[in-house]
Amino acid sequence: MSTPNRTDNMTGNMKRKMRSAARLYAVQALFQMEHSNLTLDKVRLEFLDYRFGDVLDGDEMLDGDEAHFTRVLEDAVNHQAAIDQMTDRALVAKWPIARIDPTLRALFRAAGAEMRDNATPPKVVISEYLDLASAFFPDGKEARFVNAVLDHMAREARPESF
Repeated sequence: MSTPNRTDNMTGNMKRKMRSAARLYAVQALFQMEHSNLTLDKVRLEFLDYRFGDVLDGDEMLDGDEAHFTRVLEDAVNHQAAIDQMTDRALVAKWPIARIDPTLRALFRAAGAEMRDNATPPKVVISEYLDLASAFFPDGKEARFVNAVLDHMAREARPESF
């Protein structure tokens, strides 16, 4: 007999919100890994133990979908070279991935991990990570850049969806 998943009794809207939160946490975790010497397992556990549902400035953060967070994080790390190459092909020649903002690099890696997986339609991946880009960079310039890069990546990773 299998153990019931904690999301089994949730509405579809709540599950979507939890996946969105998991994406935010994955971008943050990838950023943290790039700027520290912590391993994937240590960062993953830190987020699951301390960040999911944390209270920040008096506001409780939403719990993320733990399975989705783990899958995105592990796929981004395990396939980082291929994702970075796909991102480089989407960037203009003068802007290799190593030269872009580390937050954007983490975002492209998380989005690239999801694009490699057929579980989420590419247009949903683009929309979700575009929302994150807008939250991280509210002036709008980066969001337009992210939209163009993710569209290129999605068309390469999953051309049958377009």
